[in-house]
Amino acid sequence: MYWMRFGFRRFDFRRICCSYASSAFGTVTTVISLSKVLIANRGEISCRIIRSSKKLGLQTVAVYSEADKNALHVTLADEAYCLGPAASQESYLNQRKVISVAKETGAQAIHPGYGFLSENAEFAELCHKAGVEFIGPPASAIRDMGIKSTSKFIMDEAGVPIIKGYHGEDQSDHRLRSEALKIGFPVMLKAVRGGGGKGMRIVFSEDEFEAQLESARREAQKSFGNDTMLVEKYVKRPRHVEVQVFGDKYGNYVYLFERDCSVQRRHQKIIEEAPAPGLDEETRHSLGEAAVRAAAAVSYVGAGTVEFIMDENKKFYFMEMNTRLQVEHPVTEMITGTDLVEWQLRVAAGEKLPVTQRDLNINGHAFEARIYAENPEDNFMPGAGHLSHLFTPKASDDIRIETGVREGDDVSVHYDPMIAKLVAWGPDRKSALLKLHSALSKYNIVGVKTNVKFLMQLANHKEFSLGNVHTDFIPQYEKEIFTSKEPTHQTVCTALLSAMVLEAKQGNLESNSPFSLMDGMIPNLVYRKKMNIAFKDKVFSVDVQYEGKNSYSFFIEDKQYSIQVAQSKEDPSVLYCTVDNKSFPVRAVLQDNEIHLFTREYSYEFLFPTPKFLSTSATDTSQKGAVAPMPGVIEKISVQAGDKVKKGDPLVVIIAMKMEYVIKAHCDGTVDKVFFKVGDNVTKNAQLVDIRNESSK
Repeated sequence: MYWMRFGFRRFDFRRICCSYASSAFGTVTTVISLSKVLIANRGEISCRIIRSSKKLGLQTVAVYSEADKNALHVTLADEAYCLGPAASQESYLNQRKVISVAKETGAQAIHPGYGFLSENAEFAELCHKAGVEFIGPPASAIRDMGIKSTSKFIMDEAGVPIIKGYHGEDQSDHRLRSEALKIGFPVMLKAVRGGGGKGMRIVFSEDEFEAQLESARREAQKSFGNDTMLVEKYVKRPRHVEVQVFGDKYGNYVYLFERDCSVQRRHQKIIEEAPAPGLDEETRHSLGEAAVRAAAAVSYVGAGTVEFIMDENKKFYFMEMNTRLQVEHPVTEMITGTDLVEWQLRVAAGEKLPVTQRDLNINGHAFEARIYAENPEDNFMPGAGHLSHLFTPKASDDIRIETGVREGDDVSVHYDPMIAKLVAWGPDRKSALLKLHSALSKYNIVGVKTNVKFLMQLANHKEFSLGNVHTDFIPQYEKEIFTSKEPTHQTVCTALLSAMVLEAKQGNLESNSPFSLMDGMIPNLVYRKKMNIAFKDKVFSVDVQYEGKNSYSFFIEDKQYSIQVAQSKEDPSVLYCTVDNKSFPVRAVLQDNEIHLFTREYSYEFLFPTPKFLSTSATDTSQKGAVAPMPGVIEKISVQAGDKVKKGDPLVVIIAMKMEYVIKAHCDGTVDKVFFKVGDNVTKNAQLVDIRNESSK
């Protein structure tokens, strides 16, 4: 396993738990007898914690919502208990029910994972009162660092550099606006209890301040139950650099170096790496020492992350402290040879940290790419759906996959749309990046839109390869990263042939099937058939001629291509194609009238057009009014029947997959009807508001 590469010793956790007086780390006084742990989380997070717990010989208890009853984390745990309906508030965030399950099952500790209850001071206190160990920092540390205004004051006192701003109690619109004017635009609005990009808005001018403040407050209230805001100067094109810190119950602290998480969308990280590129040792040491001072200032225990904003001159400023293990912790584990979840469990049980700062060194470089069910070409709109095909690269010492789903599972609308985290390690940054790109090319998913293709293009971008990253990287290079790669004639022909092979293999050929050419040779007759295949809005008309077993000629736009094909015996979805004497492997998936083609460099989705007489006509509701971009819950309605609206006016706010979406008017007009009320669940493409277009009169 990856931690063994660096020679870390493994321990018999059960023996140590029963005999702390003879611990290799000295006499321990604050101990618990830990044999069973409950994981109060879901998905890949829960799966990750279960692995380390089992490695230590601990029994594991999973909890789940009704929507997750068949989830992977449920099957991996030794026991599993349903908490309630799909809605998080009624299941995963039901604090008393979680603690009740822990008591019922005899779990001595609760690991909250990262997300949900992990940074909830009230939950940590409830655990303490119930006599159940909360695997995380003290409630006081969560509370102090969870309120951004309080944390800024504490960090200033501890000598940690901070960005000046307004962190006061007067939360009136007038006061916040006047403070923003004093600071000078652009400013950053932040929820004081925020995290994960929620409740954050960049305000570039006074004109948009009110609308952005309202939106940030609404999202903060929904996410954290608190809409108190702070205002800070926005640092243009900063780097987001964070430090992994760890403390035990005896006041010992270490930092496990830094991660660069600058490349983001919607203020949420999408690709992370460790160590941060281009840092000199003096800056690295200063960052680490500042992070340790931050942790010590609140008597921190366990794993935590101190996040900094770094400007172009490598001056850094405290941003916030996440009082939990981070989603991106695997890159730190890969370069330090540690298992941070194991450390969490050991420290919670009363052990001292197994290392001192001088024992820690950086070995190599690691990247983590977050694979989401989302559409990067539609402003990274999250999606939900069925994972009808899921092929992943093979895990190894250098390639690590953190996931909570399998082929055939659903990405639920109720939770975060993350499918997996793909982690690649190499002896240096260049080799690690090459391994990441190669592994991404092997991540083939059908059933939902994903960001895999986007991540491949990002990892291959020249400036990213050079390490020139900052938080505006995606907007700056948007045209280059989002450039759509048009298929060549050879790719079109390969897609057609792949569909023919797979249809024949599945035994679905009929006499009128366009793919029946596979065995359509007639003696003394050159058999040729015209076929159409579409890529986005372009339809290719191709003549296919059967030339003998597994050999075809394709005629497209007055050009001819000779293609031979062989199917892999080990994996029928892999085809070895030879186009004009050039051979290459492709992976193809045929689903209904779509063929998904995956190559080493790119992936394509082709469509076999349905004849008009077979297609079902539908009304384009988007021409009549506002439609839901995805399933969600109505959060706010800003109009009613009879209202006059202008193009771009906000109509409805929906909450979907932990995000807020403002649906705006597509034209000037009059609202004829509002179809839903606040709190209603809506399906994708449901018409929300009917607008009578008056601009066309």
